[in-house]
Amino acid sequence: MIKPISGSWFEFQHFFDVEGKYWNAECARFSGADWRIKISEIAQIGITQLVLMNVACHNKAYYDTGIFPKFPLGCEDPVEAVLGAADEFGMSFFVGLGYFTPANSPLWMINEPADVKRRLQAMNEIAERYGHHKSFTGWYWPHEASIWSRLKEGFLQYVNTCSAEARKLTPGKRILIAPYGTRTVVPDDEYVRQLEQLDVDVVAYQDEVGVEKTRIEELPAIYEKLRNVHDRVPQRKLYADVEIFRFEGLVYRSALIPAPFERVRRQLEIASDYADAIFVYQYQGMMNKPDSLAFAGHPESPALYSDYTGWRQEGKTAQTCNE
Repeated sequence: MIKPISGSWFEFQHFFDVEGKYWNAECARFSGADWRIKISEIAQIGITQLVLMNVACHNKAYYDTGIFPKFPLGCEDPVEAVLGAADEFGMSFFVGLGYFTPANSPLWMINEPADVKRRLQAMNEIAERYGHHKSFTGWYWPHEASIWSRLKEGFLQYVNTCSAEARKLTPGKRILIAPYGTRTVVPDDEYVRQLEQLDVDVVAYQDEVGVEKTRIEELPAIYEKLRNVHDRVPQRKLYADVEIFRFEGLVYRSALIPAPFERVRRQLEIASDYADAIFVYQYQGMMNKPDSLAFAGHPESPALYSDYTGWRQEGKTAQTCNE
């Protein structure tokens, strides 16, 4: 049986405006009630876990903090709104600790002492303000690791600094990262060493089909390498980060739009043979319930929603995975 989509990334604003063309404006207008509707809608599709991309972006924050001024949104505290809704609907969130340096910051910048201090200050604020939510079950470090054969040592420093503080502040909460460069992983003893040193619970590898770096037919061999190395480090769960989007025009220079379901189905089928769970990037913008009262996304997004839910109702997927 094919594993269902059990998790998705989630955001208040897409950090690259051109890519978020079809949902940024709508999400900026959302009220707390709208965010509750959206969380409910996602729960109805069987998704139980969400990864909040970030709590700040473009030198503005989505919550009250002295680090940055407030991002102008229709909801006064969207972090509270979505965590409260997730509590209500039995969902969970990995809360993304970013971006307190630009989203595409180089490693030297994100490891600068002043930036580390600001990031840890934000983590303490978030834990104090939102840590009581049952749905706040984990953290996500959103500066994505660039794998070129192996992880860069500077990325291990960034992750482990954040994780050390998180383990102190919020014992028991899980930690997730989502590297790119997946196709280049060399599953050798050195990569095993890096995984052992990496203080995270989940590594959700981007399949990079949406960004056109990987072809569908290459995925089995890529996932097999990952499965073999994670079997040697079983404390690091292997998740698939399946890209359910395509670009409207040039890659990285145009809007994200829904991929055809036939392509998505093949991605899910292949990932199911190797991954402990399947997350997607992302429900938001790429899927909408056809009668959604909080519509945000491309006009074709209801079709991907309907194709996936219809296929799932036919019994093509296994039970939802809550790894």
